[in-house]
Amino acid sequence: MKQLPINIDFGGKVVVVTGAGGVICGAMARAFAQAGAHVAALDLNGEAVQRLADELTAAGYVCRGYAANVLDRDVLASVHEQVRADLGPCDILVNGAGGNNPKATTDNEYHHEAKPEGKSFFDLAPEGVDFVFRLNFQGTLLPTQVFAEDMVERGSGCILNISSMNAYIPLTKIPAYSAAKAAISNFTQWLATHFAGTGIRCNAIAPGFLVSAQNRALLFNEDGTPTARSAKILAGTPMGRYVDADELIGATLFLCDDRAASAITGIVLPIDCGFSAYSGV
Repeated sequence: MKQLPINIDFGGKVVVVTGAGGVICGAMARAFAQAGAHVAALDLNGEAVQRLADELTAAGYVCRGYAANVLDRDVLASVHEQVRADLGPCDILVNGAGGNNPKATTDNEYHHEAKPEGKSFFDLAPEGVDFVFRLNFQGTLLPTQVFAEDMVERGSGCILNISSMNAYIPLTKIPAYSAAKAAISNFTQWLATHFAGTGIRCNAIAPGFLVSAQNRALLFNEDGTPTARSAKILAGTPMGRYVDADELIGATLFLCDDRAASAITGIVLPIDCGFSAYSGV
C-alpha cells in the first residue's frame, strides 16, 4: 500500500465510491480507507470490488464491495440500504463511474480525411452516443439522488465528481464523451449551488491523460514507443508525460476534507501535467 501524499484523517466518515473496480477509483477507495474512512466500493463488476474489499480488509482497513449498476436507481436504492446497514449513512460520495463506447467514436480526426471503410461522424450510432451520455451523466446524477439524501439529513457532506480535460477542449474522435464530461462540469456547479444551504459541498477533478488497460493499445505500439496520437498528446503537454492515477489522490482527499476545503465548492480542478495551460506555441 502506497503512502498517502497528504495527511488527512477521515476517521468516522463513510465514503461511497462508484466505479471502484477501475484503476482511478480503485486508487481513490484505497486512499480513503488508508485515511481511516469506512469505504463502500461500488462497481458493475462485483468481483472486482470484492477483490478490492478483501485486499483492504486483509490490510486492516474497512471496505465493503457492492455490485451496482449506476444507471439503475432501484439497484442503487437497494445498495444504499445495504451500505447504511453495514457502514452507516454516506458522508462523502465520489461519482467515478463513467467511460466511452466505440459506437460513439469516429475513426478519423478530421472529416476530410475520412476513408470509405472507416466510421465517420455520420456513422455514429445513436445508441452508442446515448449510452455514453447515460453512463457519464445519469451515472453521476442517480447515485447523487440516492446517497446525497443522507447528507441532507445530517446537514453536511461532500460530493466529488470526475470530469475530464475533454470538458474544457473536446478531443478529436470522441464527441459524445467530451460533451458528456462537459455536462459533468456543468452539473457539478449546479449541485454546488443547489445544495449550498444544506452543508453539502460539491466539486470535481478533471484528470488529464492517463494510461489505462482500455487505452494502452491506442497510446503505445507493441515495442513501447508512442503511437502518432500519443506523440501529439505528449507534445501538447508541458511536462511531457502522462498523469498517474495516484497523482489524483492528493486533490481528491483535499477537496473532500471539510476542514481543509470548507469554503471550496463548485470548482473543477484540472490535474493534467499542464495540458490546459499550453497554447501549442
